[in-house]
Amino acid sequence: MVITYHGGQCFKVTFGDLTLVFDPVSKASSLPAVRFGADIALVSRNHPDFNGVDEVTYGDKKPFAITGPGEYEHGGVTIQGFLSSSKYGLAKGEESAVNTIYSVNLEDMTLVHFGALSDKELSKEAREGMGEIDILFVPVGGEGVLSVGDAHALTLALEPKVIIPMHYDPKSLAAFLKQEGETPETTDKLTLKKKDVATRDGAILVIKP
Repeated sequence: MVITYHGGQCFKVTFGDLTLVFDPVSKASSLPAVRFGADIALVSRNHPDFNGVDEVTYGDKKPFAITGPGEYEHGGVTIQGFLSSSKYGLAKGEESAVNTIYSVNLEDMTLVHFGALSDKELSKEAREGMGEIDILFVPVGGEGVLSVGDAHALTLALEPKVIIPMHYDPKSLAAFLKQEGETPETTDKLTLKKKDVATRDGAILVIKP
């Protein structure tokens, strides 16, 4: 499995001939839009920073798009989406928006992507449904998503083997790393197999966008 980071909350995950993307950035976003083909696209929040399904419809690939809670299976990949809330990018008068936490099982590993989560606590359904987490993608930027303190508290509670920060600026990332008390590994892209995560215990891996 190879994981690359495209800014915001967007991660491209490739394994064999299959490509999965979390929260692809759209052309309408202020972030740089992505442009590659994907087989599966997961959208946590209906916002231009995360809903660029058209941008990962490319070449001969038209993604199986998942945009909300539920149970899914495609190409041998099983996915569960759990209902949660976000306060990111709200329209005038909105107090919160629907956010989906995704749990993806592939290559005998469980990947959990929080999306634009702002909830300090997870639902019982989400906690039980995710099980043991191998890789956790967690927003640490505040401003409508988890604060640094809340992100830290959730990582402690869930005990993932690998933590990958997202949705951050340099200041919030530094604050999160200080809270975690960890010296992170930094890489341009991450290549992992089950045996690579089995011996890790809350390791923080920062992938450069």
